[in-house]
Amino acid sequence: MNTFLIIANVLVLFTFIVHTFVGDREYRKIEPQDISPKRLRIFWTMGRGAFHIVSIDFLFASIGLATINFTDYFEDTNLLLHLLALYFLGYGVAFLVTLIMSRKFENIYCKMWQWILMLVNAGLIYMGSY
Repeated sequence: MNTFLIIANVLVLFTFIVHTFVGDREYRKIEPQDISPKRLRIFWTMGRGAFHIVSIDFLFASIGLATINFTDYFEDTNLLLHLLALYFLGYGVAFLVTLIMSRKFENIYCKMWQWILMLVNAGLIYMGSY
């Protein structure tokens, strides 16, 4: 068993659970009122759908890591692990670039720490591939 990959697996599963349930509860707090313009409701619903596409990404990444960690289903896991590491690196960089391009508020990079989580996941998976 690989400690880096076990930690990454637990972290990604935890991310899925928190993102799906706590994140959705938080997202619903900004739902437009029934009297809001229809286009705002459409934009909000589209954003919520995209939010949960990411939830499924985390679920499938967790399932993939669990399959690698606890079975011999894949003969050679290095390519899959490198792709998963790159995947989380991409998420982290995209989130960080979004913060850089967005209007700033106090401690934006600490309050919006998800980019760090994605980079940590990428690093753990990458280190676990060796």
